[in-house]
Amino acid sequence: MVSELTYLQSGVIGLLQGATELFPVSSLGHSVLVPALIGGSWQHLVTENASHHSEQSPYLAFIVALHVATAAALLVFFRSDWARLIRAFIQTLRTRRIETSSQRLAWLIITATIPVGITGVALEHTFRTLFAKPTAAALFLIVNGLILLGGERLRRRSAQRTGLAAPLPTGAPTRATVPADAAVPPMAVSGHGAIPAQAHTPVTPVTRPGSRPRRRGLIVEEHRTLDGLAYREAAVIGFFQTFALLAGISRSGITMTAGLLRGLDHEDAARFSFLLATPVILAAGLLKLPSLAGHAGDGIRGQVVFGAIVAAIAAYLSVRFLVRYFETRTLTPFAIYCLLAGAACTLRFALG
Repeated sequence: MVSELTYLQSGVIGLLQGATELFPVSSLGHSVLVPALIGGSWQHLVTENASHHSEQSPYLAFIVALHVATAAALLVFFRSDWARLIRAFIQTLRTRRIETSSQRLAWLIITATIPVGITGVALEHTFRTLFAKPTAAALFLIVNGLILLGGERLRRRSAQRTGLAAPLPTGAPTRATVPADAAVPPMAVSGHGAIPAQAHTPVTPVTRPGSRPRRRGLIVEEHRTLDGLAYREAAVIGFFQTFALLAGISRSGITMTAGLLRGLDHEDAARFSFLLATPVILAAGLLKLPSLAGHAGDGIRGQVVFGAIVAAIAAYLSVRFLVRYFETRTLTPFAIYCLLAGAACTLRFALG
């Protein structure tokens, strides 16, 4: 019974959720694989969550609470960004015009949230019951690694063809200068507010909002800022989040890869992924959180609170680290981890 969920289990799973939700290695995959690897009462958590009667599962309610805690940590970290984006969104409703990069980014996030919201409501239970099993999660973790590795390789080849700079060394400037635009002033979103482009930063080709970027298949061969994305591109990137319903596929990883292929650098792709994940995770959590007030929460409310606190702290530290990490580094180490861990887990569950 999940009513026997211990504080140790809630803390470990909270730590996994808080960290792996933002690292591009799949939180759902790890919440399936780690308990299954440990076995015993931990294994029961996985089998219950993947059952056809899991809508009232206490463990599912517990996982939902961890998601809300993760979203809360993201809101705290990006609080200045969200305050600015909400003000910008309200302003567009008043003026019925989109005039600044903040207003455009607000609508890009809304556009990107719609596909995953609709698909998640319709298919979340089906995906969880069919694929939230250890062997399937291990195989999808391998797929996740291939997606990250493939995205990096395609983006690197595109950069070599167009002469874009390779990732800069630690400590080097990372923002490209964007030509002034009265309609959409150049800004980069950060955890501490908007950062205007600096005149002394090295220049790389940048696609402006509304212009046609150079494409080679699915890949945009120019560096683009967030406000250079078209709304249909934001919708496609948002749709990719749907695949995170498969245990083993990372929400942040697949959306970052999509962003890279559309011309964003690693820093902007990561930031857009984190901003985009916040309303999705929060809405999904709040929708099911009331179940904890009923029978699903009996006997585990203390463990839920403890796990949520651990998840929130882990998520805050993770996003703080990753925002800095992706200023100069790539998805490759995470891809290698997913390939190795997925292969090891596949062998473990296939043989035994």
